[in-house]
Amino acid sequence: MANTKSAEKRIRTSAKRQAENTMYRSRMKTIIKKAEQLIFANKPSEEAVREAQIALDKGVSKGVIHKNAAARKKSRMAAKVVAKA
Repeated sequence: MANTKSAEKRIRTSAKRQAENTMYRSRMKTIIKKAEQLIFANKPSEEAVREAQIALDKGVSKGVIHKNAAARKKSRMAAKVVAKA
């Protein structure tokens, strides 16, 4: 329970940011899953992989995911594409 106006505002802003971060994180995960499904179905789509990498970069710019985590995920996805090719 907030006691000051500033604490009430912090609660409101943190709830808003949490909702936005959840939206971006969910969208990012969905795009990555679609790309990986195509990779494992032996139909690696260059466009889907590129879209997943863009989604990861957007997540980094929005502050949803750490830049090293995004780099790791992109690297592993590229390795899966090479392994399946």
